[in-house]
Amino acid sequence: MKVTVVGAGAVGASCAEYIAIKNFAEEVVLVDIKEGFAEGKAMDLMQCASLNGFDTKITGVTNDYSKTADSDVAVITSGIPRKPGMTREELISTNAGIVKQVAENLIKNSPNVTIIVVSNPMDTMAYLAHKATNLPKNKIIGMGGALDSARFKYRLAEALECPASDVDGMVIGGHSDTGMIPLTRLATRNSVPVSKFISNDKLENVKEETKVGGATLTKLLGTSAWYAPGAAVSAMVHAIANDSKKMFPCSCLLEGEYGLKDISIGVPAIIGKNGIEEIVEIELDDAEKAKLNESAEAVRKTNGLL
Repeated sequence: MKVTVVGAGAVGASCAEYIAIKNFAEEVVLVDIKEGFAEGKAMDLMQCASLNGFDTKITGVTNDYSKTADSDVAVITSGIPRKPGMTREELISTNAGIVKQVAENLIKNSPNVTIIVVSNPMDTMAYLAHKATNLPKNKIIGMGGALDSARFKYRLAEALECPASDVDGMVIGGHSDTGMIPLTRLATRNSVPVSKFISNDKLENVKEETKVGGATLTKLLGTSAWYAPGAAVSAMVHAIANDSKKMFPCSCLLEGEYGLKDISIGVPAIIGKNGIEEIVEIELDDAEKAKLNESAEAVRKTNGLL
């Protein structure tokens, strides 16, 4: 298993670190446009190998995609991150050109690669990767839903005053402060609906806190978060490497599923060695369907800026 991570900033380096520590990949290649930056990050991470007990080889290169040849999975984190007060959509003018070029370079050297898109606005960048590469629809995955769902479970556990391992829940829809849809109706604590434990007001607060989870961190940190995004990506790469058929909400290109076409948006999917093995259609109530359609319209509007 060879994994390429494009963008050696905080998210990319965090992703490479988690992949290495899980010790399932033979090699991780970090790529960055800044001279010596990826090489430095790779060297620093490799000096952790004996301390953290991993055998994964991490190498860094400056903009040399020949070194990424025959990658099984590639992660695109490159582009500018959010600053306080910015929406993810405001990044499109800079990030679209970067993501398109990166995707094309990856395909030239690894025609069978599975691509995981992290760069924002994530649903639109995943859609752009589909259009720029013509890869089969199962080979391009947008990461957002996995991260949003982790943030949802964090807020649920906080409200329930229980361990996060007790909680299950997912977020679908667009990866944006207004577009994501935390499915509180389906959230459970060890198979028991969370509504049995907390009030509707508390659940509504959990939903709203989840939706602004990224913005909250950006305000606190002065830039985008990196630990949880890196962990979300590494979990998806792990599922592909092990063919574990694990279900993640993620941005998939829809062709009729959920009544939507020609759009990449967050829905639950089974992830395995072929990337997206299956898109899972769950039964939504009327309010959830309306929210998903509203979210899709907002994503289409951002796609129109391409």
